[in-house]
Amino acid sequence: MHQADVAIVGGGIVGLATAWQIGNRFPQLRVAVLEKEPEVGTHQTGHNSGVLHSGIYYKPGSLRATNCRTGKAAMEAFCKEQGVPYDICGKVIVAVNEQELPRLEIIFERGQQNGVRCEMIGRERLCELEPHTAGIKAIHVPEAGIVNYAAVTRKLAEILKQRGGEVLTGWQVTKMHEEPTGVLLISPAGELMAKHVVTTGGLHSDRLAKLSGHPTPNRIVPFRGEYYDLKPEAEHFCRNLIYPVPDPSFPFLGVHFTRMIEGGIECGPNAVLAFAREGYRKTDLNFGDLVGTLTYGGFLRLAAKYWRTGAGEMWRSWSKAAFVRALQHLIPEIRSEHLVPARTGVRAQAITPDGLIVDDFLIEGTGRFVNVLNAPSPAATSALNVGKLILDKLAERL
Repeated sequence: MHQADVAIVGGGIVGLATAWQIGNRFPQLRVAVLEKEPEVGTHQTGHNSGVLHSGIYYKPGSLRATNCRTGKAAMEAFCKEQGVPYDICGKVIVAVNEQELPRLEIIFERGQQNGVRCEMIGRERLCELEPHTAGIKAIHVPEAGIVNYAAVTRKLAEILKQRGGEVLTGWQVTKMHEEPTGVLLISPAGELMAKHVVTTGGLHSDRLAKLSGHPTPNRIVPFRGEYYDLKPEAEHFCRNLIYPVPDPSFPFLGVHFTRMIEGGIECGPNAVLAFAREGYRKTDLNFGDLVGTLTYGGFLRLAAKYWRTGAGEMWRSWSKAAFVRALQHLIPEIRSEHLVPARTGVRAQAITPDGLIVDDFLIEGTGRFVNVLNAPSPAATSALNVGKLILDKLAERL
């Protein structure tokens, strides 16, 4: 049987960042990360757009805002020290008509309150930065950047093993038994006894909380985001990162253009209900997952409120022409022939029983457990500091 002082269930970037923080503060502790997939960083970590967010969008004082600022600085320092490629390339958030200007002003004010280095710019400066955009006004955020978060996660796993910790892949935890001296974690791959447990399960975070004996009233609802890539001959349309003005009442940023650290330009994502928690394709269906979503009162209340938005997202999922029109909102020269289908991602979004979107990080500690119950964007950007938050809760129990 494996033994650990701290077991972390979930080998995404938040889980590995937590292991890294434990090693920094308590190097004497034995740490094991348990990941059900063959590799770490397989799900949300490996399927996001790779943006180093600045923190401009988030409510001042929220965990998302404060941790994005400190987490981004920590992520840049880590990448520089460990030789992980990243690029501080800047982004523009573009208003294309007068109706979007009030929302643009709100985002700019949030950026100022959050300490983000940003500037409101007019059409002339916007054309210098992104000549093909259609905007009349924009926010320039020069400190935004790009990175490969899966590469960061692999590096964190490498460091953990160098420090004497374990990364147990292919370990899907199916049971947890709390005993007088610790917690027994049971998997088809084996058993592990840990004094303390952290769950960072992303798409399955509510289920892991239930397994720990400390269920949450909220439910994870999976939303699939689909992307296209620009063909090489069309990549000149976008130099770095181009974003629309988002709807402040909806937790998604709208389809946008992102230069990737490995090269190429990605366009998207939309946001559609996934029929499985790991439903990366339109045809992926997990009956239990889908029934769980469709019979959850919180989701039904949310759907009743946003059904028009949801219908538009679904239509854009099935109609490439509709997707192209959304992209043309930012870059009118984009045509269907410029795009090829690319990867997809699935976002884990916690929804309350009242149908409210949990719009901040949610971390709860009880007894021997610390459960991460909601870690939406910018969790990847913030991961190293979120790991510190988790450790702060864990340290009270160590």
